[in-house]
Amino acid sequence: MRPRRPTRTRRRPSGPSASAVGGRSGGIGRSTSDAAEAVSDDLRRGAGALLDRRRRLAGLSLGSIVAFAGVAAYQTGVIRHLPEPPIGLLDADSVDASGEAYQRLKTPDAALGIASSAVTLALIGMGDARRAEERPWVPLAMAAKVGFDALGGLYLTAEQATKHRKFCGWCLVATAAYLAMVPQAMPEARVALSELRSARH
Repeated sequence: MRPRRPTRTRRRPSGPSASAVGGRSGGIGRSTSDAAEAVSDDLRRGAGALLDRRRRLAGLSLGSIVAFAGVAAYQTGVIRHLPEPPIGLLDADSVDASGEAYQRLKTPDAALGIASSAVTLALIGMGDARRAEERPWVPLAMAAKVGFDALGGLYLTAEQATKHRKFCGWCLVATAAYLAMVPQAMPEARVALSELRSARH
């Protein structure tokens, strides 16, 4: 493996360096490694266009989770009403109470949406700043998952339009987040593809 080049530090990094806050050796729990500390430092403190895109992707993925969390709270009876803007086509209470929303695995579909977005978030965070060069399958898997999420959001929107003639505004927010993720994921995927092609020659 090539020696690791130092990553530039952001003007305003998030928190201290990982090496400065490491736990004591020999304690209970997980150990650390240079690779794990590199991921911590790059994601929180590193500067670069691809890292910035990963942060945007993480924010959008978290936004979809928040939107689905509201729906899940309604679908599990934690709250009695999903508030929405007073727009005629929006009726989350009806759309998210329908049997179709509980058909897959016989569980609320918002819970499945949260789980799916969490997988995407894990792929976004997996690896340091040089993962496209050293582990190109990770950004490629992330881009594929982002594309899958976007298609799933569009399918859900089409289902609501054709079956209910109404929409869940919270679901539309999640779908908008998914669609916004696609252009953010593509540049790193292109770097990974280029790395794979050059490795074959």
